[in-house]
Amino acid sequence: MPRIESVTIHHRSVPLVRPFVTAVRVANQVDAVLVEVRDSDGRSGWGEAPTSWRVTGESVASVTAAVGGPLSAAVVGLPADDPAEASAALQRAVVGNSSARMAVECAVHDLAARTAGVPLFQYLGGRDKVLRTDMTLSAAATATEARELVRTAVELATAGFSTLKVKTGAVGGDDVALLAAVRQAVGPHVTLRADANQGWTPQQAVATISAWEDAGLGVELVEQPVHRDDLEGLALVTARVATPVLADETVWTRRDLRQVLASHAADLVNIKLAKTGGLCEALALARLAAESGVGVFVGCMSETHVGIAAAAALASALVSSGGASGPQDLDAGLWLTASPVDGGIAYEGESITLPEAPGTGIHHLAG
Repeated sequence: MPRIESVTIHHRSVPLVRPFVTAVRVANQVDAVLVEVRDSDGRSGWGEAPTSWRVTGESVASVTAAVGGPLSAAVVGLPADDPAEASAALQRAVVGNSSARMAVECAVHDLAARTAGVPLFQYLGGRDKVLRTDMTLSAAATATEARELVRTAVELATAGFSTLKVKTGAVGGDDVALLAAVRQAVGPHVTLRADANQGWTPQQAVATISAWEDAGLGVELVEQPVHRDDLEGLALVTARVATPVLADETVWTRRDLRQVLASHAADLVNIKLAKTGGLCEALALARLAAESGVGVFVGCMSETHVGIAAAAALASALVSSGGASGPQDLDAGLWLTASPVDGGIAYEGESITLPEAPGTGIHHLAG
């Protein structure tokens, strides 16, 4: 059986088609840290580490150091067909560093699927090779930004996007008026989601969501309305509004989900590989959520087609098992001017097609 022989780090900066604005940050490009794990038979598996000081507490420099040091040392020499063993070794190697672990662990999963000769989504138990994603609209703090957001919403709806996620919680923004304007502009047939990115107090969240409900705006769900550590506040919002509340930054692993369950703090969970540290914990988190009656879908950070390839494979497995449904939250690749790799997933409007080639189907770096 081939063994993992080397771990190589590749850096690529990819401009965005427009600035990405949330309640906590503004981005104009993705500084991608791509990881290539190679085995003794010459196969390569690919992974990515999304970085954000404000979300995972990691940077390009910290990920590079972690991957190039203890994480590489943890997996080199291990069997190329046993990602569970590699995942355990990565967890033992460092504390935290979830994005860095994600990159190496997903690359090992890719390698294992290639070794087995099957697509990664099938390796994880998935059947669906075409998924739908929502499309995110940046937060608006001024009237001018709000008008631009509404124009973009109309363009996306006209282009066939059936689910739009509006970033809210920007300082100075009027989120009640904003969602009302978007709803009026796109009509009743487009699904609207809202994501406050921790931007509200519990009282602001209840007031804003209640106003949306009173206005009949039909918001499907509200993501992370309050600070990630304010479990009591999250539970208060969930108890006082009818709109389903989705936990994102609050839930990283099964330990966090158990706390949410004990507090009845959320109705849904957004699973992101950059929080779970890879596919093994993500699958276990999804199983616990299903056993507990908590809905999930798979999300992403500002990342490229490499990271989305693993997340989409996970989403396929969860959709196929009945653990997730509807559009996922995997639009990050649509924000990029180009993919940094050849091969892999393909976007067409709101559809993501997973390749039938072994693993993620990524061939090599673009260019």
